Amino acid sequence: MSRNIELKTGKDVRDACRRGDLTSHTAGLAPGYVQANLVILPKEYAADFEQFCHQNSKACPLLDISEPGNPSPPTLATDADLRYDLPCYRIWKDGVVVDEPTNLEKYWRDDLVSFLIGCSFTFENALKREGVPLRHVEENKNVAMYRTNIECHPVGPFDGHMVVSMRPLTLAEVSKATEITSRFPEMHGGPVHHGEPERIGITDLDNPDYGEAITIKENEIPVFWACGVTPQAVVAEAKLPFAITHAPGCMFVSDHLDADYEMV
Repeated sequence: MSRNIELKTGKDVRDACRRGDLTSHTAGLAPGYVQANLVILPKEYAADFEQFCHQNSKACPLLDISEPGNPSPPTLATDADLRYDLPCYRIWKDGVVVDEPTNLEKYWRDDLVSFLIGCSFTFENALKREGVPLRHVEENKNVAMYRTNIECHPVGPFDGHMVVSMRPLTLAEVSKATEITSRFPEMHGGPVHHGEPERIGITDLDNPDYGEAITIKENEIPVFWACGVTPQAVVAEAKLPFAITHAPGCMFVSDHLDADYEMV
């Protein structure tokens, strides 16, 4: 399958996932369509997690919340089924990943609440349109993601540190990228840091905690955005008995357009 030619819309991507044809990352797919991170929790933890997202909206901007037991998101794509429409999932038990299935048939429960969280893949279409390079897309890789020392605001059992995604840019491109991505506050907005990764607790750019390492050229610096994989680090810290997330980079692709979320 040609990732970019055949998968032009959110529905194309979801259908490919549902058929089992797409089991890898969604970076660069369905350009112009909003992508979202997924967290699924038992109802007893839902209120605390929703408040955690509100308190940490840079990393966890909430886009949609399902009713307990309902696998369809109410607004992002009403014909979607979150049990099947992502390429790959992670099953967490006591803070440990125990499975990475391509559907949730055997794990779905009537008490589960689904949270869809803004993703930086959404603003990449605007970056590309305005001439800002995306190295991970050029190299057909998942974006590089790193744990940091930036603390989240704790709520109930949820606490931990921000995860960031990284895109290498020249100094001249940093200002342009900051202006563009700041127009998408519900997709993490502008960068949280650039250059000197050690200042935010990142010691080895060649070994990301999630995703894949990408090339950084001599005239480029790393630029970091808050990342919706943050809840996965938080779920690991909370050691919940049961939770489900997307596999890093394997997003839910909606029917909404990125222009719907762009502040102009």
